[in-house]
Amino acid sequence: MKIFPTSAIRELDAYTFEHEPIDSLALMERAAQAVAKEIMNQWPDKDDTRFVIFAGPGNNGGDALAVARLLAEQGYKPVAYLFNTTGKLSTDCETNRDLLSITEGVKFHVITNQFALPQLTEDDVIIDGLFGSGLNKPLAGGFASLVKFINASDATVVSIDIPSGLMGEDNTFNNLDHVVKADYTLSLQFPKLAFLFAENESCVGAWKVLDIGLNSEGIRQTYTPYEMGDAGRMRYQLKIRSRFSHKGDFGRALLIAGQQGMAGASVLAARACLRSSVGLLTVHVPRCNNTIIQTSVPEAMTSLDRDEFCYTETPDLKSYQAIGVGPGLGKSDRTQQALYDLLTHSSVPLVIDADALNLIGGNHTYLRRLPKGSIITPHPGEMDRLVGKCANSFERLSKAMNLAQTCDIHIVLKGAYTAVISPSGSCWFNVTGNPGMATGGCGDVLTGVILALLAQGYDADTAAKMGVCIHGLAGDLAARDKGEIALVAGDVVDYLHKAWKALE
Repeated sequence: MKIFPTSAIRELDAYTFEHEPIDSLALMERAAQAVAKEIMNQWPDKDDTRFVIFAGPGNNGGDALAVARLLAEQGYKPVAYLFNTTGKLSTDCETNRDLLSITEGVKFHVITNQFALPQLTEDDVIIDGLFGSGLNKPLAGGFASLVKFINASDATVVSIDIPSGLMGEDNTFNNLDHVVKADYTLSLQFPKLAFLFAENESCVGAWKVLDIGLNSEGIRQTYTPYEMGDAGRMRYQLKIRSRFSHKGDFGRALLIAGQQGMAGASVLAARACLRSSVGLLTVHVPRCNNTIIQTSVPEAMTSLDRDEFCYTETPDLKSYQAIGVGPGLGKSDRTQQALYDLLTHSSVPLVIDADALNLIGGNHTYLRRLPKGSIITPHPGEMDRLVGKCANSFERLSKAMNLAQTCDIHIVLKGAYTAVISPSGSCWFNVTGNPGMATGGCGDVLTGVILALLAQGYDADTAAKMGVCIHGLAGDLAARDKGEIALVAGDVVDYLHKAWKALE
């Protein structure tokens, strides 16, 4: 699913009007029908729930007024407030005002000046249609006060398209205290980029996309760098395994991981790599971790560092198709020098995570040395060490996209909607995974999965997307059986086989 900036959505509306027998008012009615249907499905009892609709002067307000009319026509008894404080309504909002004014079963109030606040209870449902995605400045004055009133109530809040006051992409200079905090957001045709950022979660709540029938050809032709993916599409990227395949056909991978006291990171990454069909895996470890790897991951071979406790030397690289480095690595000066040597001498793609990223964060010139097709997998804190402290998720994503293009690397920016960013400037958001995976070691598992795919010859973009998707799917399958609270990284490894089977 494509994610369009709000400016592009307006262009798609216009494209639809131009290429289909529909005008803006009819499209508004179609959107209102989709929203009303969703609301009636959620609250089927017409007597026990009072709907309080707050409509603004623009097209989002027109949507809300149309929803009020549709609810009344189905026997609900909504109360609607239209805020027309300037005397200027959009054309379609004005039409829906006139239609609602002659609709039976609805209490309709037009607010032009003073507003007597209604009494709201936890049994009420507020339908927020004050402002849509076209907003370009923070709410202030009376509307900011109204938002605070809504947020202070115990009522359930449903926002149409986007919570009023929230901007579709960049909220750097917004005041989130003046944004409606919705329990549910019913987004029209596409999700908004802002929905995918952690700091906006309290405003967006649970969100769902409603299809309102914008022209499919226009959607296909219109460019956007943003897209959301799912496991279904990954299925078609899987390589077919020949009956006569042997281990040499599935690549040799080198994993460099685990200082003293952090052997677990190398174990998790190694097990994940082997569970993702790599042909042969060698784990380079300090000597103190040899027995742990040989015992915990008997399918892997070990390459022993000359040092007893940490990574200090780069082994011979000529046999490997991909290299992973970072999990539990440590940040000693000798490890930093060894990492520099690795980046200088490697000619195959690398997956770089954890402490390797932290070491690079101390010397950004290292990024310029990464071989073509390399992937870095930072969480937000590690990303900030690479690009500088970011004010919010939008700024972090923008800087990550710039870094990927500048350094010709692929970036897996981890989070609730992990973003896979390519050097071409595209950004793909993953939808698998759950909060139970916010636990130590899950990033090491991801490194192992992506390493296996790179070693098998998948291009970096596919390896990153498929790795992130499968990693999240394994976490979802584990959470289904074990719950999110008790989930640990080893569970994700243990469910990788089910995730791969589901993809097959």
